[in-house]
This record gives sequence, structure tokens and C-alpha cells, in this order.
Amino acid sequence: MTALSLTQSCQLLQQGDVIAYPTEAVFGLGCDPDNQTAVLKILALKNRPIEKGLILIANNFEQLVPYIDLSKVSEQQKQLMLDSWPGAVTWVVPKNHHTPYFLSGQFNSIAIRVTDHPLVRQLCQLFGKPIVSTSANLSGQSPARTVSEIESQFGDDFAVLQGETGKRVNPSEIRDIKTGQIIRQG
Repeated sequence: MTALSLTQSCQLLQQGDVIAYPTEAVFGLGCDPDNQTAVLKILALKNRPIEKGLILIANNFEQLVPYIDLSKVSEQQKQLMLDSWPGAVTWVVPKNHHTPYFLSGQFNSIAIRVTDHPLVRQLCQLFGKPIVSTSANLSGQSPARTVSEIESQFGDDFAVLQGETGKRVNPSEIRDIKTGQIIRQG
């Protein structure tokens, strides 16, 4: 494992690399959401189909605005999201026309969250925008909860932001902002 500081992690993101980092419950894999090569690298690492789409996590709501279509979100829906953050609730919201297919997959929406993990919030703040967030695991395997599990799935030279996961047992809950439907129980 290559243990990284916040600054080193940010530099790797800026260079188009993929890193592992702790989240509220498990380790995640992340990259620059605007770098298609980096996003495709994550999909290849996980053997994940592009059609499924990905989650973006951020330090604050403003970092997510460039990826969503706020004209299709009511003030009440927006307030519902803001009231749940920072926290472990991911919202599926309408994407704007600039949000690329490699992030949203087959959907006209994008999954977004303002994380409450302090280290990841600092990383997004330093990076200046959201990062892609998907669980650190190979297809068919359990998400990594420790650095040793990352090493066993991705090799011992994988770049990992030094830190601990939060105390949550389950990954974030995923909800649809338009219907209120719970897509994944948290």
C-alpha cells in the first residue's frame, strides 16, 4: 500500500489517477469526475459496466451544482437534500446536459452526496470539486473496510489516502429526489 497524505491524494487526482479513501462505512475508489480516462480506469478496475453510473461525493452542495439540473428540482426537494447533508444519504437527481455519459451511465440522472467523513470533506475541499465515489471492491467481492482488504483485492502498491473509515455498518442510503423512493437501504 502507498499511504498518502491529503496533499498527495489531491495531486494524484489532479494527474488523473485513481485512489482509495475511507468513507463513512467502507473504503471507496475515487477520481476526478471530469477525467474520462480516470473514470474508465475505475470501471475497468471494478469490472463495472458504464451503464450503471457512479456517485459523486463532495464537501458541499455548491461543488455538485455543475453536474445537476436544478431547474428540475423544486425548492422543497432541494431543501430535503440539504437537510440530509452532510451525511450518508445519496440522492439521485436530474443531471444537466453537460454531465457526461461516463458518469451517469444509462440514466438522465446523477447520484450525489455531501459526505460527512471529515477526511474526505477535506480532500474534496482541497481538490476544489467532487470526486467519483464507488466502493473499493472487485466485482462480486465485499467492499474493503480495511487497508489490508484493499491490498488483497487491488495489490499492495495501490494508492490509499491514510485514514480510518467511519463507524457506519452499511454504505449510504440511496434515494430518488423525484419519487422519494429508497433505491438502496442505508
